[in-house]
Amino acid sequence: MLEDRTAEASAPTQWPAAYPKGYAVVDVETTGLARDDRIISAAVYRLDARGEVEDHWYTLVNPERDPGPVWIHGLTSDVLEGAPLFQDIAEEFSARLEGRVLVAHNAVFDWQMIAREYARAEREAPVRQRLCTIALSKELALPLPNHKLESLAAHFGVVQQRAHHALDDARVLAEAFRPSLRAAASQSIRLPLHECRPLTEWTDRAVPRQQGSGGGAGGGYGGYSSYRPTSWRPARKRPACPYPNPGRYEEGKPLKQGMRIAFSGDTSTERDLLEDRAIEAGLHVATSISRLTSLLVTNDPDSGTSKVVKARQYGTPVVDEAAFGQLLGNVAPASQD
Repeated sequence: MLEDRTAEASAPTQWPAAYPKGYAVVDVETTGLARDDRIISAAVYRLDARGEVEDHWYTLVNPERDPGPVWIHGLTSDVLEGAPLFQDIAEEFSARLEGRVLVAHNAVFDWQMIAREYARAEREAPVRQRLCTIALSKELALPLPNHKLESLAAHFGVVQQRAHHALDDARVLAEAFRPSLRAAASQSIRLPLHECRPLTEWTDRAVPRQQGSGGGAGGGYGGYSSYRPTSWRPARKRPACPYPNPGRYEEGKPLKQGMRIAFSGDTSTERDLLEDRAIEAGLHVATSISRLTSLLVTNDPDSGTSKVVKARQYGTPVVDEAAFGQLLGNVAPASQD
C-alpha cells in the first residue's frame, strides 16, 4: 500500500493545462443539516495550482440561534456568543475564495450552506466551480472502505487531530487532496468540477427533525446521526402525479401535465421551490433519469453527473433553469392533444 501511495503522490512531469490555477479547501461546521441551519465555524486552506498550501484561515460564526449538536462540533452558545456574524466575515471569506475552485468533502453540502449564508447577507460568494473529494476518490478508484473523510485521510497517512473542528478537517482534507490531485494529473483524469450558482430565490422553511430523548445543549437533534450526509437535500415525500406521462418534451412546444421532469446540479432558485412549482403545474418530478423521463433541467450540461450522462444515453431533452421557468408559465392540460 505504501508503494501505491508513493506513486499517487508523485508529481507528474507534465501538468494538465486545463486544470484550475488555484483551490480553496473548505470546511464548515453547522447547527444541523437542514436548509434553515446556520454556519458556526469555517476554515479555508488556499492551495496553488499543484495543491501546495499557501495559507489558511479560520473563524467562528455566531449563528444567532441554538448551536445544534454540541456533542459533535463542541461549540456551545457561550463560545459562539461573542463570535462575528456571517455578514461580518463575508468579505474576508470572499477574499479566500476569490478565483479558486472550492474543494470540500461532500462539496454540495458545504457549498449550499455557504451560498445560503451569502444570500442571507445579501451578497454573492465569488465561487464558480466546486470539486468534491468524494467524487475525485471515485474517479481515482481509491480502495476506500467508505467515503468518510477519516478513510480518505487514512489512505494517504494523514493524521486527524480534532475531528469535526473546521480548521483541522480542512487541514486533513488539504493534505489528502494534494496527492489525489497529483494522481489525477499523472493520469490526465478530468477533474469532477461542478458549476456553483448563487441563490437568488430561496426560503428558510425548517425541515422537521426527530426529537432526542435527552436534554441539554442541542436538544431536538436526536435525528442528527451523521455529520456528513450522502445528500445535501433531505428526501421529501410528494403526492403522486394524477396525470399519465404524455412522453418527451419537444422543442418549441409547451410542457404538458404528466410529463416527468428531473433536475441536476445547482439552480439559482432553490430546488425545492422549483420542484413545488413543477408539481403545482401538474408535472411529475422524478428523482432519476430513465427512458420515460420527459425533460432534464440543468444549468451545467457538461458536468458529467449521472443524470446528465443518462440523459445523453437516452436522448432525453435538456433545458436550463431559465428556459424551464418560461415553460412553466404555459403548461398544457393533460386532456389537450
